[in-house]
Parts: sequence; C-alpha cells; structure tokens
Amino acid sequence: MDMLIENKLSTTLMELENQYGAHNYHPLPVVLDKGQGIYVWDVDGKKYIDFLSAYSAVNQGHCHPRITQTLIEQAQTLALTSRAFYNSKLGVYEKYVCEYFGYENVLPMNTGAEAVETAIKIARKWGYEKKGIQDNKAQIIVCEGNFHGRTSTIVSFSSDPDSYAHFGPFSEGFIKVPYNDIEALKNALQNENVAGFLVEPIQGEAGVFVPEDNYLIEAKKICEQNNVLFIADEVQTGVARTGKLLALDHLNIKADLLILGKALSGGVYPVSAVLANKSIMDVIKPGQHGSTFGGNPIAASVAVTALEVVKDENLAENALKMGEIFRNQMQLLIDKYPLFKLVRGKGLLNAVVINDIPESKTAWNFCVELKNNGLLAKPTHGNIIRFAPPLIINENQLMDSVKIIEKTLMEFKNN
Repeated sequence: MDMLIENKLSTTLMELENQYGAHNYHPLPVVLDKGQGIYVWDVDGKKYIDFLSAYSAVNQGHCHPRITQTLIEQAQTLALTSRAFYNSKLGVYEKYVCEYFGYENVLPMNTGAEAVETAIKIARKWGYEKKGIQDNKAQIIVCEGNFHGRTSTIVSFSSDPDSYAHFGPFSEGFIKVPYNDIEALKNALQNENVAGFLVEPIQGEAGVFVPEDNYLIEAKKICEQNNVLFIADEVQTGVARTGKLLALDHLNIKADLLILGKALSGGVYPVSAVLANKSIMDVIKPGQHGSTFGGNPIAASVAVTALEVVKDENLAENALKMGEIFRNQMQLLIDKYPLFKLVRGKGLLNAVVINDIPESKTAWNFCVELKNNGLLAKPTHGNIIRFAPPLIINENQLMDSVKIIEKTLMEFKNN
C-alpha cells in the first residue's frame, strides 16, 4: 500500500480485492462508493472531482438521471433475449446509432476489445471476399504505441511488454509501423495483402499523443488509393470526448470501419459497436460472428438515451471549450512549476508530462497527493498523467480542479 489508510472499512475493502481478486490492476488507494455528475464519494463520505471518467466511459457524468432511469425501466421490462429472437429495442437503436454517426449498418457488441476484434474479423473477411486477397494471407497495419484492448489477438500487436510478455504464442497477420509517420504507412501499404489500417485518432493509453492533422488525412487518402479499409478505434476518443462527436470530425474524414464503446452507454452498461456501410458489413452472414449479450434490450435502450444526452446537453461543444481553458491553465502552471513539463490533448482528453523519467514513481506519487486534495487522476506510461473529466463539467468546476492541481504542485515533495 502506498500510504497508511486509517479508515478500517476502506482498508478491509481493499484487502478483500487484494486477497480474492486477480492483481491485474494497480488502483489508487481510494474506495469509491457513490457518484453524481463530475463527483464521486469514498466510503468515508469524502468528495472528489473525477478527472478520469472511467477512462472516458462516463462522458455524460456519473449516474446521469436520464440514462439510469432508462436502465432501470428496461431492466424491469426485458433484459436479455439473445439474438435467437428479435427484440423490440434493437432495431430502434440500430437505426438511431447509424443515423447519428452517418453509417448504413452497425454490429453491436459489449466491450471495446470485442468491437476491435469484430472490426479485425470484418476487415479480413472483406479482404478475402471483396478485395481478392488469397485465403489466410490478409494483413492489418497497426501503429506502434497502440492500445486496442487486452485479448490474445490484440496483445499480439502491442508495443507494451506489460501487455504481451508471456502471453504468446501470438496471432500473425499484423504489420506494425510508427505512429504519425506517413512514409512508413506508405511503405507498408505496398503489400498487396493489406486489408486494413487500424489506428487511434489520438493514442490515449500511450499518453494522449495527438498526431499531426495531415497524418490522418493522408492516411485515409492512401488507404483509398490502395483499396485498404481505414479502421478508426474511437472507443476512447469518440462520443464527444475531443470536442467533436468523433475525433476524426476535426479533420472532416470518415472511417470505413468505426469502432465505438465506453461512453456509448454513459458508463452504466457495457455497450460497444462497429459501424460501416453495407458494402463492407454485408460480408458478415448468420452464424459467422455474434455475442449472447450484444444488442440486448438494456444495451440498446441505454445507448439511445446516452447518445441523446450528448446531443441535448451539447457535450461536444462544452468539451471543446473547457479543453481549451484547461490546457491554457496547465500551460500557466508549466511556466510556474518545474514539475510539469508539457500539456497536450484535444477537447477534454488531455495529459500532462511530469518532468521525470518514465520509470520514476513521481507521477504516481503526485496522483496520490491529488487524491488527498480531492481530485482523482491516474498516471499512464510512467511519467504522464491523463486528465479527462466528465464532459458535463462547467467552468467554475474546472477552475476548482485547477486550484487543486496547483495546490498539490505547491505542496508536493517527491520522496
């Protein structure tokens, strides 16, 4: 444990997780019990501002009343049918989500990783049946530093040893190229067996790396020239997080396959989706892909309400405005305090780089002190802290958060 936890209930609950749970996460030493809007409370009743938003799943805020009411009502009516039967909610959701994002078809799944796996399968099948790639020869180009999930296939093309070490043997069929390097992508696309290019418009887990605008614009163009599917993983960047409905909307480009998850449900239920036009999606036939829970009535109903909230409450516009203010405020702190090195991001997906080596515990220790002062954030990749509050945050709340960050900077002594 990183610090002495005096409260017996907190200690007991953390010890239960440590004793009975797999040690696949390293949480901050806080036990949360309640959430509302941008705030969460621990079991002692202490209040915090949430600056992680469950990795951008809670864009609409914790326990949004409209979303939770939809969840309750649908759970009391019909929860699960499997896809062996039609249900009264799925078609309504499919029409809504397709029109919302501008696609002809959607394949509903549950988690972001499942949606990435789905997109890979669709791209490969399209490659064989539409592009004419020889069977079992299809390749997907991916980027170094990517994070698309934790399944065995996905970790096969990870650059992070924590993700892939001792999980082999690995799946073949992936070509890794540097992120934000258009020449490397052009070279890889000379391989006629490439079916798709899988990319995050902003690499979130890698430290909120925002590529040059021209990179993604050129990438889409050369994918088209080479008859290769442009596959955008917007699980974290989508649903208004970056100040537009999709991160790609900043560039006015459209993915051939769009992967969504996280905030698609407002964080109250696992909902993910892959969207594409019919010419791509029609390669999937009955029995070739599916999920018992994918497209269930609760998921369908909740997702419609969650997306309505994004539109009705102008969350993309708010994220754009608040993100600009936040980065400006962080730059003022960078100019004032040597611990902060730089800030980067788009909308309300931002990161501050700590002035220490990635192997240090400085960012972790700083986040513990932030927690003590009432704000929750988490390091990513050692010396980088991701700051991503719910998109409902207003300017007063944002400035309260900045004050907590500055107070922590003034008090911080790295031991």
